[in-house]
Amino acid sequence: MTPRAWRAVVFGVTLWLTTLGLVGAALSGPARPDPPPPGQQVLVLLRLPPEHFRPDSAYSGSYGDGQGRGARRRIASRLARENGLTLVDDWPMPLVGVDCFIMTVAAGRSPTEVAQRLSRDPAVAWSEPMSVYHAQGGAPAAEGRLFRAQPAAREWRLADLHEIATGHDVLVAVIDSMIEETHPDLLGQVRISEDFVPEHPVKAEQHGTGVAGIIAAKGVGIVGVAPRARLMALRACWQTGPPTSQATTICDSLSLAKALHFAIEHNAQVINLSLSGPPDPLLGRLLDVAVARGAIVVGAYDRAAPDGGFPASHAGVVAVADEALDAPPTGIYSAPGRDVPTTQPGGRWFLVNGSSYAAAHVSGLFAVLRERAPHSRGSSALVLARSGGGAIDTCATLLRASGACDCACAHGFGNSAIVRR
Repeated sequence: MTPRAWRAVVFGVTLWLTTLGLVGAALSGPARPDPPPPGQQVLVLLRLPPEHFRPDSAYSGSYGDGQGRGARRRIASRLARENGLTLVDDWPMPLVGVDCFIMTVAAGRSPTEVAQRLSRDPAVAWSEPMSVYHAQGGAPAAEGRLFRAQPAAREWRLADLHEIATGHDVLVAVIDSMIEETHPDLLGQVRISEDFVPEHPVKAEQHGTGVAGIIAAKGVGIVGVAPRARLMALRACWQTGPPTSQATTICDSLSLAKALHFAIEHNAQVINLSLSGPPDPLLGRLLDVAVARGAIVVGAYDRAAPDGGFPASHAGVVAVADEALDAPPTGIYSAPGRDVPTTQPGGRWFLVNGSSYAAAHVSGLFAVLRERAPHSRGSSALVLARSGGGAIDTCATLLRASGACDCACAHGFGNSAIVRR
């Protein structure tokens, strides 16, 4: 082949490869830009007209007539324009009577000051900076598969507990990072699955999978506190970094509000929030609605935050710390949260630590309680193992709820201090 002919072949192949690349790019579409950091966004809440309020709406995104929604959109556009903001999206939340508009604040400006200014506009119910929340769990430490290795198997007498109830068909919302639904211990345990942070990579994540296993693992490797409960896997958080000790799990107030609104609308009986952050007006109103409708909300106690962090500090939320906290403050319960074997992505089991997993134990316990006593409400249903302490006597709690007998009647379940908080 002559040099000229060879150059023609090379040119043709190069052109063909370049064309393929262009076609591939066209098929895949433009690259999705990274979402702005939550710290540079504000939520602007506009009131919904009372006559349009539909608390039984099946999906919040379908709420409202076009004309009313269009008017609110125009108000939001005006507010964004006048305040130098970028209007990103909106999400109606009829359960609390507001339409939530998300706006991005330019770098160098204070979202808190912007929110305060927006709140003074007569058209605005209130505005708040987007807050960031962190899961209250440590990274996996080591693999383990034995039921006997579970702290709850000994301390909570799971085998005895499951002779009475297993949480059969009780719906538990796990508002967390993405759960590995195909894990051998979680296969078939998830009834509803929704992703409220689709802009982040879709993959199974450590924290949500671990919390779900403690609540409802089937018994292949470990047994959940409520192995026959059904889970709502509501992804509102995402994992940053590789699955190592440096990995963290974070959420923002909007993703949590979306998931919480969904859980309430779909009649979750127990809602697990293994996370902590600053108090938030929108989330607070949604928590009030959840508790008023009879849902039991469990939050993880954050020892590094004032009053244990939010949502644990919110009225009506059952706050739970891990047992490493020797003397929990009054009103704070303790549960196993150290060296707990649970489910992890990849069909594995690891040991985990933190109040995230202590809260998951209590959410599972409430699922078991709800099977026997469907109308049990919050912390008033719990029996303490000793007066002045935060540890729960699970068997006495379940026996009292079932009304079968006095708490001290069977299998050495006595010596319990029935203390209501």
